[in-house]
Amino acid sequence: MKDVKVIVAAHKEYKMPKDKLYLPLHVGAKGKESIGYTRDDTKKNISDKNPFFCELTGLYWAWKNLDADYIGLVHYRRYLTQNKVKTKDIDKKFKEVITLKEVDKLLNKTDVILPKKRNYYIETLYNHYKHTMYVEPLDETRKIIEEKYPKYLGEFDKLKKRRKAHMFNMFIMKKEILDGYCKWLFDILFELEKRVDTKDYTAFHNRFYGRVSELLLDVYINTNNIKYKEVNFIDIENINWLKKGTSFLKAKFLGKKYEKSF
Repeated sequence: MKDVKVIVAAHKEYKMPKDKLYLPLHVGAKGKESIGYTRDDTKKNISDKNPFFCELTGLYWAWKNLDADYIGLVHYRRYLTQNKVKTKDIDKKFKEVITLKEVDKLLNKTDVILPKKRNYYIETLYNHYKHTMYVEPLDETRKIIEEKYPKYLGEFDKLKKRRKAHMFNMFIMKKEILDGYCKWLFDILFELEKRVDTKDYTAFHNRFYGRVSELLLDVYINTNNIKYKEVNFIDIENINWLKKGTSFLKAKFLGKKYEKSF
């Protein structure tokens, strides 16, 4: 069996998978009481950035501190699965979460596992971001890539054409690939911190680093021609699609930005 560890980013105590593939990680743990999970404020960490970087403080901790041949990231309310899950029962959903045995078999054929792409259908990835969030951080990210990593600019600019992407900051990667990706990603995000004026942003909109990074994953994967296998993903809690769809249409046609996650 391969040496694989997938962190489950969580900011509160929650039901967790029992499979030994998973390591529950308390993200944004700095200054907080223990919830019984491994904390992201130990060893090399950026735990204090969690209000802005979201689950990326967990990714940074795993990158710097986990000793495994393959490392992954999922969320306490969203996981990878090989199945098409239709049940609304939370306990049954947890039984569908991908296991170490299944991951081990997939990694015989690939070094990277990603969730299936999300399709935004009626608008490009760039326009979706522009309609729902403040677009300035994404535009500033382009400038940073042009200055520091110009070979990635072509793929970044495809955000204005593409309508599909591997979202959610969820993946499992061979450690060597993760090393390259994280060095590139965090260098860009730490530079972005220096450049964006966030004083007028709400706490929700200040979390743009995590959202920008979602769009950067495919930029890195595609530029480097990294091969991958896709699996399904599962939302543990049921989503109110009517509410989410209504908010999306208000953002697109009425200019009303998102003010909370769905």
